[in-house]
Amino acid sequence: MSNTSYQAVITRKPEIIKKATNIDYAAFESGEIGFDYERMMSQVAYSLNKIRQIQQETGVGNTPLLELKNITALARQLAGPGKGARIFIKDEACNPSGSFKARRASVSVYHAKQHGYKGVVAATSGNFGAAIASQAAMRGLKSIIVQEVFDSRGIGQPEILEKGRACEAYGAEVIQMTVGPELFYQFLLVLEQTGYFNASLYTPFSICGIETLGTEIAEQTLLATGRKPDAVVVTHAGGGNVTGTARGLQRAGCESSQIVAASVDLKGLHMASDIDFNRKSFTTGHTGFGMPFATSPDRADVPRNAARPLRYMDRYVTITQGEVFYVTEMLAMLEGLERGPAGNTSLTAAFVMAQHMERDEVIVVQETEYTGAGKHPSPQLSFAKKNGIEVRRGNPIENVPGKAIIIPEHPGQINIKDINLGRVRQSYLRNALGSVGTGALHPQDIEFLAAETRLEAAIVEKKVRELQANL
Repeated sequence: MSNTSYQAVITRKPEIIKKATNIDYAAFESGEIGFDYERMMSQVAYSLNKIRQIQQETGVGNTPLLELKNITALARQLAGPGKGARIFIKDEACNPSGSFKARRASVSVYHAKQHGYKGVVAATSGNFGAAIASQAAMRGLKSIIVQEVFDSRGIGQPEILEKGRACEAYGAEVIQMTVGPELFYQFLLVLEQTGYFNASLYTPFSICGIETLGTEIAEQTLLATGRKPDAVVVTHAGGGNVTGTARGLQRAGCESSQIVAASVDLKGLHMASDIDFNRKSFTTGHTGFGMPFATSPDRADVPRNAARPLRYMDRYVTITQGEVFYVTEMLAMLEGLERGPAGNTSLTAAFVMAQHMERDEVIVVQETEYTGAGKHPSPQLSFAKKNGIEVRRGNPIENVPGKAIIIPEHPGQINIKDINLGRVRQSYLRNALGSVGTGALHPQDIEFLAAETRLEAAIVEKKVRELQANL
């Protein structure tokens, strides 16, 4: 029997992951850090037509695109003359498990079934787990969800507990754990002991499943407005949402559509900290995931992450927790749509952006998600108060992650902050060079880094020299 100590299992990670994905990632690597991303996606992932067929079989996709006429009208009241773009929202809550993650789960579970796996395993805070469990039930596979739920006191966040309930409702075995590095160890151990498929958020199957979301946005927006979307706002956490949607939009000929990533600002909170774990009211769609996965995408549960957000985002903005709670209420009261928090992150950003766009322009909020007992603002805010967080009405500029959630008193107080993508790219390059230090890079390495950062090769070479000189 294999040694199941923490160190032994972590050491066996490469062979465990390879067996659980059936992907030889090394075949796409070259140079020191080079990685042929597009070749991996074309050879490993499925074609768009095949993805549509897979998703049609289990009722995934073809969700409605809804115009938010009342919210648009409110944005126009706050905008200058001639400003106030039309705001549309893609209602992904209509998918079987209630979120866009049904798209990425559908392809992963299909692939597992086709290749003889008896079950699937995923490590997730919940929405993806529910999607995996739902799709596995439809395909007749077992599912195990490894979920980080509790702090050291055994207290779990209401949103995560709600997601765990959803996973169990679809028949999954849910392994609930406290925050810390043991999550990944447990995940690897389950993969090894069961021989199940790694239904990771970050495989090519997962990312290509989201591409239909981008193509549907393009097709439905053109049908509804006679034009392609001028901007698409995507909630950004691990990067798959941005990557898959953008790739789908590109497939549909929307090269000029601006891709805007939006995250809740949780600067200063450490996601793996037991102290900070319950001092946040958002379990995804925040900078605690958004920044690390933008600057170091391969910190995933597969050797090479198929989510490469820096390749696709044209702009990256943040909003506060209180502003998202306000817009969640706005969506319900003005449009009659009660939806969960993640999609309302991008809606909050879109509400502000629309005020600075022309009236004939179109901005699309890329997703909604289902809501439930633990995902409502009320239990989340009550939980925050119990954990010593100040919750009050006021000016959201007074928001302090982990200390104060300030809910706007007026929609005109909602704002967005731009993250400097130049600095994000610089951080990405610094992290990428971590494994090679001052060593020489090959031409394919420079080509890879140029694609990753959307910079000219000559600029990348110059920046690499500067960074290596300071190592």
